[in-house]
Amino acid sequence: MRVLVTGAAGFIGFATVRALLAQNHEVFGIDSLNEYYDPELKRRRLRELGPEWQSHFRKLDISDAPALREAFNEWKPTYVVHLAAQAGVRYSIDHPQAYVTSNLVGFANMLECCRHFNVKHFVFASTSSVYGASQQLPFSEHSVADHPISFYAATKKANEIMAHSYAYLYRVPSTGLRFFTVYGPWGRPDMALFKFTQAIMAGGQPIEVYNNGQMVRDFTYVDDIVEGIVRTLAQPATPNPNWDASKPDPATSSAPYRIFNIGNSQPIELMRYVEVLEKCLGKKATIQLKPMQLGDVQITYADTTELRNAIHYKPQTPIEVGVQRFVDWYREYYR
Repeated sequence: MRVLVTGAAGFIGFATVRALLAQNHEVFGIDSLNEYYDPELKRRRLRELGPEWQSHFRKLDISDAPALREAFNEWKPTYVVHLAAQAGVRYSIDHPQAYVTSNLVGFANMLECCRHFNVKHFVFASTSSVYGASQQLPFSEHSVADHPISFYAATKKANEIMAHSYAYLYRVPSTGLRFFTVYGPWGRPDMALFKFTQAIMAGGQPIEVYNNGQMVRDFTYVDDIVEGIVRTLAQPATPNPNWDASKPDPATSSAPYRIFNIGNSQPIELMRYVEVLEKCLGKKATIQLKPMQLGDVQITYADTTELRNAIHYKPQTPIEVGVQRFVDWYREYYR
């Protein structure tokens, strides 16, 4: 396959490029290398992919439509994994315009390029955050997810709807993947595991635990996420022949479109997550309990039945293994 991965210098994007290269696909990458978090970490990820791959990478902002079209015209990818986005629930509360530019304008530009360059499969990142105020657990793709409680989640839900319209109008096969709390080596510094590790290693600085520790997350190891992406990519979305317009299923369509959850389906209490991290580090955390933050949800829990049925795969890395791998990477990276 000729695959374009957007957000190639990002946490999941980097791991996806590496996995596709290992399968001998021809892989191209773009990333804006913005300063939402340390750009040097992004550059280090790119260097990990090897000097010979650098000619397949271009620094590019997806909101720049002419530059994006130029990249598509040069590389002519047949498959696209779209991971570039402005991430972060909390950042979206004070910086909504960044999400409009990247997650809405940029996403529309991607759809237009996929349409005009006859991409065979457009796989894009969504998020468990789209379930928002829902308390129908475990979260199922077949349930309506129309009540996001952060602007970040709203833009990701909008992406799903935008992709469906292009699948319907222009027959662009599209698959949205709702990721559940991804963690692992080379992770983002704004995420809990990275921040907690950094604080504990820096002489016992306090870690902030929200909702007084009463948080539960479906932590999913990055390699499991990537395995799901790669397997899904190889099986383009097709219309659901049994789709019923009188009882519309949000997860499928009469168009070549579908939505999958990718999660570990093993909800873990945040305090248990901290305990595992303490054991891996051999150090105790100083915990500072905080109230629930605006835009946050108390629990996430993925129903991955549809993913298993479609690609015969289920994420399964236990947090004891995944957290240890992150700690090992962190110590090596910052030694």
